[in-house]
Amino acid sequence: MGDTHGEHGGETRCRELTGYARQFLTLNEEVRFVTQRRRAAKVLASLFALSLVAAACGDDETAGGTTTTEGGESPDTTEGGTTDTTGGDEEPSGDVAMTVTYTLNPDAVWEDGSPIGEADFQCTLDATLNTPGSLSTTGYDQILDVAEGEDPQTVVVTFGTVYAPYRNLFSPIIKAAAVADCNDISADFTEELPISGRPWLLESWTTDQAILVPNEAYWGENTPVAERVVMVPKADQDTEVASLLSGESEMIFPQAFSGLSDALNDPNIQFTPGYGTNYEGLYFQQDDGPFADDTFRAAFSMSIDRDKILENIYGPIFPGGELLNCGLWVPTIGPWCDQTAFADTFDSAGAEALLTEAGWVKDAAGMWTLDGAPAPEIRWIVNTGNVRRETTQALIIPDLQAAGFNVIADNCDAACYFQQRLPALDYDLAMYINTASPDPTVTGILSCEAVPSEENGNQGQNSTGWCNEEATQLMHDSDQELDEEARADQIHQIAALLAEDHVMLPLYQFPNIVAWRTDRIGGPVDADAANYRAFANNLFEWEPIGDTEIIIGAEQWPECLNPVTECANSSWYVWTTAFQVLPGTFDTTADGEYVITDLLTEEPVVEVAE
Repeated sequence: MGDTHGEHGGETRCRELTGYARQFLTLNEEVRFVTQRRRAAKVLASLFALSLVAAACGDDETAGGTTTTEGGESPDTTEGGTTDTTGGDEEPSGDVAMTVTYTLNPDAVWEDGSPIGEADFQCTLDATLNTPGSLSTTGYDQILDVAEGEDPQTVVVTFGTVYAPYRNLFSPIIKAAAVADCNDISADFTEELPISGRPWLLESWTTDQAILVPNEAYWGENTPVAERVVMVPKADQDTEVASLLSGESEMIFPQAFSGLSDALNDPNIQFTPGYGTNYEGLYFQQDDGPFADDTFRAAFSMSIDRDKILENIYGPIFPGGELLNCGLWVPTIGPWCDQTAFADTFDSAGAEALLTEAGWVKDAAGMWTLDGAPAPEIRWIVNTGNVRRETTQALIIPDLQAAGFNVIADNCDAACYFQQRLPALDYDLAMYINTASPDPTVTGILSCEAVPSEENGNQGQNSTGWCNEEATQLMHDSDQELDEEARADQIHQIAALLAEDHVMLPLYQFPNIVAWRTDRIGGPVDADAANYRAFANNLFEWEPIGDTEIIIGAEQWPECLNPVTECANSSWYVWTTAFQVLPGTFDTTADGEYVITDLLTEEPVVEVAE
């Protein structure tokens, strides 16, 4: 039901996530040094091509200077300090600051029986860093080396900085043998994704439907019960719900709207909400356009009555619910949400005073203008067919126009919205749900270097165009902070800067809604209702009733299947496709925890250099 996949994150906030292993192998110093020099040089050359700067790789000092963690937890502290690392515009020095060692399941193979191994990890790194139009390089750009360990089942990844959100990396993993050039997979996986290292195989995909069948080569215990899953896009929410009522669909994953409970009032239909890492908000694109003017953007943000939106839009759906007042985090996952950051944002008198002091005046039509220029037109985009957002526009646009802001609705369908216009920063005001990983990192969606531009090859998921150097430094610092209390403080500081710079307005922590026909599907259909991975997490356990297939009505639909480019900005792409077939190191739980996948035999070993 989410919209964008942030890495937070993901999108990639697709962003996204699955497993990480944990057993560090002590490699021979000389072999490790040579290997790191060779691989680091390769990575640095790639970084240079992306206009990034890195120094030459140095020795890996391991003797007497590491902190090793096992059992899945990052170390809280590193006695004696860690290798000095910096964020912002500076890149890793080349010295090894952290090593993560993955122990692969020896039975882990792709759909054709070939083993999943180090070459696939390396291909994933190369594709993410170098593919033109790569959605985000965050985290991967901290990697110095990917190498085979003491055997083919061991993959050793070395980092030039401590990187706390490492669990978000290598999920998904790309099959090296399936692409001609791992450094550019932009032309791959446009209309088919024939590879799989998961329980399912994508048998066919079109803009009209997708069909999953069991992956006969899958080595794990999660053997699908159904013989196939058919996923069909629905034009709008009314059509989606109607398809479930009629039996045309057997399960849907709708965004909540007023009247949904009544619409699903059927003895054969059950539905469950799950509050996870979804948050809806308003976002101001400030790279260019009217909101590039800081004063104008601040006054506009101060003119939006969020309480009115709560009362009229969310209140009928979630009676008694409260506004979300922390930026880009939710109160149910970790200590990251500071509910005071965006309190009391509505101040119409203050907005008018701010503009007047800066020289803005109202024209004959009552719209704010500056220095005799025409009143700026503000394009508010939502995805057509989303009743809740279109209703929000109808509710708030007249108020904003009365306050002197020339706002118009400028909407398009979901594929246009999430895969084209948001990545291109082709809007002024947007309303959408971020579907984020449980890790609090926002570097990939809010840092200065994540703003898509010609200089960085249009890479990055910062679709607001916000660039605050202090906030970016805090993001990098938090990515390198392993102490949860210290990291939470950094996240709260970022939230304060989000509010101060009027980057967005949080609205509501949005639940997933899993609705299904109990006369057609059995099993734990709603077990992962709150999961970031949504219904992708346990689809293999669902049990068809009366036949051998499951039919899902999809609320949104991607236009391509590439896991690196803008395709991955769609939550529905990762839920329906990438999560179902592409292997990874970690999955998530409904409680916001990370767990290793069947690809790994044990938790990764993490070593942090002193």
